[in-house]
Amino acid sequence: MAESIQLNFGGFVPLSTVDWRGKSVCVVFFRGCPVKCWYCHNHSILTGEDRRPIEEIKELIRSSSLLISAVIFSGGEATMQPSALLSLAEYSKSIGLLTGLQTNGVYPDVIRRLIDRRLIDHIALDIKAEWNLYTVRGKERAVGRQVKESLTLCTRARQAGTLPDFEVVVTLFPGYGEEVMMISHDVAPGIDLVLQQGVYQGIRPLDLDNLKEIADQLGRKVRIRTRSDGEITYEGNSSSGDARIRKG
Repeated sequence: MAESIQLNFGGFVPLSTVDWRGKSVCVVFFRGCPVKCWYCHNHSILTGEDRRPIEEIKELIRSSSLLISAVIFSGGEATMQPSALLSLAEYSKSIGLLTGLQTNGVYPDVIRRLIDRRLIDHIALDIKAEWNLYTVRGKERAVGRQVKESLTLCTRARQAGTLPDFEVVVTLFPGYGEEVMMISHDVAPGIDLVLQQGVYQGIRPLDLDNLKEIADQLGRKVRIRTRSDGEITYEGNSSSGDARIRKG
């Protein structure tokens, strides 16, 4: 009997080289997200419905499989649709692909299921702000606890070897320096911290030098990601900053 699972579909990119460092991937976008980020570039898929049979999405993944080594599940927020996410992750692994998740971490139980079932190889945890400043559907709500639980869960899994690749991504705008210092304090040594250039209409983005200045205050190696310079690994005051660059 065919699966009855459906995905609230947000879109599909058959080939990307910028969503998982060093890998060619396809990207499945899940529609819907519980977190309201004013700078989100995917507003069109935060709400609404476009229900698709899960087999249709599997066929999209299969059609890209000769060109890619991995699948990224993004959104919106993929963990809002656990049945579809788990099914697609299991299918992707069954055809020899690695699997990655871009998530806001609001649903740690779903992340735990992915890790426990060895269905995920890479997680990018997008931390929005200080733990107590999260906004859900326009109303104040203490979701920081769930995000922190996801951070702890992924950190332990990375350290135990059950999550091969894990990074924490912080999107920065002018005036966010204090927030990233607080977040950095909660990200364990050895866990990749990515400072990502925030881009939004009407706001002058921080450039590479601005982001290096913020990184210098953290006392740790970070990766810095900008539109114009790609991605570099930056070791702060202990390094000249000439490092690996990923263009894309």
